[in-house]
Amino acid sequence: MSEDDLLGDYLRARRELVQPGSVGLPASGNRRVNGLRREEVAMLAGISSDYYLRLEQGRDHNPSIQVLEALARVLQLDQAATDYLLGLAAPQPRQRRRRPKRESVPTGIRQLLDVIGLPAFVEGRYFDVLAANNLAYALSPNLQGGKNRLRSVFLDPAEKALYPDWDQATAGLVAGFRQSVGSDVDDPGFVQLVGELSLSSERFRRLWARHDVLSFEGAPVRLDHPQVGELRLGREKLAITGTEGQLLVIYHAQPGTSSAEKLALLASLAKTAALDEFIAGYEAEHGEITDDEMRLPPSRRSSRASSADRSASRARRPETDRPPHRSSAEGCPGPWSALVRSIST
Repeated sequence: MSEDDLLGDYLRARRELVQPGSVGLPASGNRRVNGLRREEVAMLAGISSDYYLRLEQGRDHNPSIQVLEALARVLQLDQAATDYLLGLAAPQPRQRRRRPKRESVPTGIRQLLDVIGLPAFVEGRYFDVLAANNLAYALSPNLQGGKNRLRSVFLDPAEKALYPDWDQATAGLVAGFRQSVGSDVDDPGFVQLVGELSLSSERFRRLWARHDVLSFEGAPVRLDHPQVGELRLGREKLAITGTEGQLLVIYHAQPGTSSAEKLALLASLAKTAALDEFIAGYEAEHGEITDDEMRLPPSRRSSRASSADRSASRARRPETDRPPHRSSAEGCPGPWSALVRSIST
C-alpha cells in the first residue's frame, strides 16, 4: 500500500459498493463490474470519464473540493467518509521517515484509570492497549497493556465469543481503524499489523477492502460475559490532549438497569480476585495468614515474621544493601498499600 494510491484505491472500493438502482440507473443488462462503472460515476459527478480515470489510476492528485464533494455525493459517502476523502486528496508535505516512537500514556491519565470506578483503558493510534484498569481486565482479559484490539477481536476465539454481534462489532472496529490511520500507511508497525490480520482473518481482509470509515464516537455495546451474562453498555471514546491520537475508552451502564447491577457485581468480583491474589503472594513469602492476623491492621500484620528470620535475612545481606530501619508507625508496607488502593477504588 502506497500513499500515492490511497485516493484511487478509495474511489475504486467505494464505487464497487454503490448499486446502480440506488442512483437511478438501470440494474439490468450485462454488467461485468461490481457497483458502478467509471463512466457512470463521472457522468453523475459532472466530470469527464478521462479525468475520473486519472484520479482512480493515481495520475492526478489535486482534484478540487467541488469535484471531491460531487464524487462523495455519487458514492453516497456520509460526513465521516467525505472528510476522509478530502483528507486523502489534501497535499501532504514530504517528511523524512521517522523511527516509530513508543507511545507513552500521560501520568494524569494513568491516575485517572485507577480512580474512575468504571472499566477504562487507553487506546493507541493503531488500537494497541497502552494502559487499562482492573475493571477493564475483568471485562476482558485482552484489555491489558501490550494487547492489540484488532488482534484480539479477530484472532482470539474467547474474545469473539464475548461479542454476540461480532459481525457488527468487527465492521465498526475496522472502519474506526482506517479513520485513525488516515494517510499515514508507511509506518512499519501498521504494515505488519494489516499484513498479519489480512493473512490470518478472511473477515478482516474483506472489511479492509471495503475502505469503510467511522469517526471515533460513543456507541452501544452488547457483551456476553462468562461470569455475569449479558451486558448492555455504553462505550465512550475521548481524545487525550497532548498525544498523537490516543483515546480514553470508557464503558458504563445506564443507572438502574440490570447491566448496572451486573457491572457492580463484576467490580466486586475483580476486587475479590485482587485480594485473593495479594494474599496468595503474601503467604508465599511469609506463610499462612491466621484469622487473628486478618483482624490486625496491615502494619501490625506485616511484622509477624520472626526476629530470627529477619536477623538471618540481614546476615545474608551486605551492610550497604540493608534498608534503613522503619517502625510500624511509619505506615503499612508497599504491598499492603497497593492492596488498600486497589480495593478502595
